[in-house]
Amino acid sequence: MRLQIVFRYLGFVLILNALGMLLAAGVSLYYRDEALYILLYSAMIALLFGVFPLLFVPRPGQISNTEGLMIVVASWLLSCLLGTLPYILWGGEFNFSNAWFESVSGYTTTGSTILTDIEALPRGLLFWRAVTHLLGGMGIIVFALSVIPFMGEGMKVLYQSEMSSLAMDNFDQRARESVRILAKVYIGLTLLQTAALMLCGLDLFDALTHAFATIATGGFSPKNASIAYYNSVAVETVVMFFMIVSGIHFALLFAAISGRFKNLWRSPFVRYYLLAQFFGILIVAIDLRSGDYNSFSEALRYGAFQLLSVGTSTGFATADSAVWPPLSQLLLIFFSLQCACAGSTSGGIKADRIVITAKAIWRQFQQLLHPRGVIPFTLQNRSISRDVAENSVLYIVFYLFIVLTSTLLLIALGTNSLEAFSGTVAAIGNVGPGLGRVGSTGNFNHISIAGKWILSATMLLGRLEIYALVMFFIPRQWRGYSGL
Repeated sequence: MRLQIVFRYLGFVLILNALGMLLAAGVSLYYRDEALYILLYSAMIALLFGVFPLLFVPRPGQISNTEGLMIVVASWLLSCLLGTLPYILWGGEFNFSNAWFESVSGYTTTGSTILTDIEALPRGLLFWRAVTHLLGGMGIIVFALSVIPFMGEGMKVLYQSEMSSLAMDNFDQRARESVRILAKVYIGLTLLQTAALMLCGLDLFDALTHAFATIATGGFSPKNASIAYYNSVAVETVVMFFMIVSGIHFALLFAAISGRFKNLWRSPFVRYYLLAQFFGILIVAIDLRSGDYNSFSEALRYGAFQLLSVGTSTGFATADSAVWPPLSQLLLIFFSLQCACAGSTSGGIKADRIVITAKAIWRQFQQLLHPRGVIPFTLQNRSISRDVAENSVLYIVFYLFIVLTSTLLLIALGTNSLEAFSGTVAAIGNVGPGLGRVGSTGNFNHISIAGKWILSATMLLGRLEIYALVMFFIPRQWRGYSGL
């Protein structure tokens, strides 16, 4: 492996982050707040270390699978580390552990926070939090694909476990064209939501930061009360619409925008995703109506928002779900585990794997009933290989094993079982809020330092689809690594 090539690409990542910091510094300058020099210093450091390898390392030709894995995973880790600089320089609640947690939460688009008073931060720093969502949401799609054209077969390292062959069939353009398509969809949705929120009465700063968080399915809000601050049905409706859209495979969205709208409903994964959300909302609304809410419309309003928020791994809040009935909380946990579709900015197991695994289980029942029969494994009239089904099942088992391990570690560190489990589920799914004190109206400040590092690692595992991060820390496996 050529480390100098890895450093060259990391230089591009540092420059990208520096530009984000400069953008936040511009906001700070406009509002004349105290974060201006902090953001400028951070940007200068990022630029210095970013430009250096570009000056001395020549442009490479082909990049191997190993180098591609190293570049992408190291880019996430380095970005998270660099993202701590503005927080540490600001001080306050930000010791290094808290700054690392907040930075990882931002880049992985998790949206969990250690802040007890978000609105006490200057607007420049709040905008930087939003920018980490913007970079993180685009990172795994746009940055990774920008590297893939030089990887050859290295695409499998990142996407074979995340995207089923059916999902990849919807994206048949060349890699460079793919980057442009995904960027257009991502930026276009961000601009559309910003405009829609401004029509609902939000100023440009609030509209833009919430759009960054929604399209990245992140959840950082510049308000302590999140979306509940506005107490507006119009704002909630706009956010819900864009949360749903952001949970759909971006290639299918592009196809729909291009006039092939039927492709959306033809996808079994999108159909399941939308129907699961619909019935989940209906059950939660009925359950809430029998509890704390005076009317079905009120229960539907708050139940729909919270379920869509966790079901797309966005993590905004309009109500305190920690006091909801057990059935509603159980459904929130399920959707926090599953989340939305592969090929979107959403985290979680993904609706695609749920569909494939359910289909595999049903096929196994049929095979037991007809042991001599030849039972095809198909979705949308297309054959699914045995490897795809096995990978989906293995990924879910690995995912749940990490949930169990992290939960047990947090309990051993003194976190109560509800917060340990729901916090872990929220972290690995990049959802944000759990239940209890880490719920939709709480924060993670009270979690121990060791617990925050465990949850940070869990966020990264979820955002990088587990295998890439695990293989990154097993150097002896690099030569033989070909993706899972």
